[in-house]
Amino acid sequence: MDPLLDPGLEMPLAQESFSDWWNSISLPLDKEDGGALERQELFDMNLGLPGSEDPSLPLPPAGPGTPSWELPGPAPDPPPTSSTVPSTEDYAGDHGFQLAFQQSGTAKSVTCTYSPDLNKLFCQLGKTCPVHLRVSSQPPPGAIVRATAVYKKSEHVAEVVRRCPHHERCAESSDGLAPARHLIRIEGNQHAQYYDDETTKRQSVTVPYETPQVGSECTTVLYNFMCNSSCMGGMNRRPILAIITLEGKKGQLLGRRCFEVRVCACPGRDRRTEEENYHKKGASKALSGGGALKDTKPKRVLQPTTEADENPKKRVVSAEKEVFFLEIHGRENYEMLKKINSALEVAAAKSQGAPQAPRNPRALLKTRKERGDGPLPQSGKKLLVKGEDSE
Repeated sequence: MDPLLDPGLEMPLAQESFSDWWNSISLPLDKEDGGALERQELFDMNLGLPGSEDPSLPLPPAGPGTPSWELPGPAPDPPPTSSTVPSTEDYAGDHGFQLAFQQSGTAKSVTCTYSPDLNKLFCQLGKTCPVHLRVSSQPPPGAIVRATAVYKKSEHVAEVVRRCPHHERCAESSDGLAPARHLIRIEGNQHAQYYDDETTKRQSVTVPYETPQVGSECTTVLYNFMCNSSCMGGMNRRPILAIITLEGKKGQLLGRRCFEVRVCACPGRDRRTEEENYHKKGASKALSGGGALKDTKPKRVLQPTTEADENPKKRVVSAEKEVFFLEIHGRENYEMLKKINSALEVAAAKSQGAPQAPRNPRALLKTRKERGDGPLPQSGKKLLVKGEDSE
């Protein structure tokens, strides 16, 4: 077998002459400029030859036919995981994240009002709801504020809160920025971004956190709720919670606050009604607990005893003049207790020897009929009394 000859070198390619051949076809080594050894080491490192493990040497520029090698960079941080059931527990965090609301009354003309007793916001559809954000220390640069709506009750918490089909198709309240299906929107901020989570399908809206202006302690974000709580196909009278979170640039949680929201036609009236029911419920719980009722209702102040009160008769008369009120459930119970009260008043009047006129109009009419001095009817005929002949 004839040896393989290189046409350029015209010499056999044997193992003992490979190093000489390689040195002859490498880059021309200019020994006069002092850079021959450096170029040789660069070629050895690029080809992975022994002795090329020095990481301080730069890689040579990629030329024609030369493979381009890149060192692997640091792996990017994984995105924050999305929870199927978001937490609704308040968390101030290291920056003391808190929320505050404007003080509004319960007038009929109010469009947004907050109840501290209920931790509940009452607002009208599409009306401005200012929410003040307050922190004790400045969050890191790039922090955002996210708003998400979830159902309050456990049987509905896994379901996504969406607008009803009617309001979703309504184009009157569309601002061109927010998707029509989103319930919570942000007003007056061009940096608002709306998200649909790919895993949980929940909707949220974010805005960059802004440092409070000079002379102010809080930052204000204007929210809109774009569907009534009673809308069929949407919330359908199911209570919802709004979760406001302060998040870092990479999605890490820095703070969380939650409050209940009711979107209705008359926020002032609904707040007043729910607060009254809340206080009544608290009073009934205190009554069932025994002894706790004294803390919920004011005590009746007793008048000091005088010399006139030493007479027992006078004390009885003063006790009879006291007026008490009862809560009676049911018309039948009311009528029965009313008759008992009238009978007791008549018996008390007879025992004191003074005639007591009945307060019941029917009883008064019956008395006049028995006396015969009752009023005549408009037809001029005499009223018939039980036991008399019609003739």
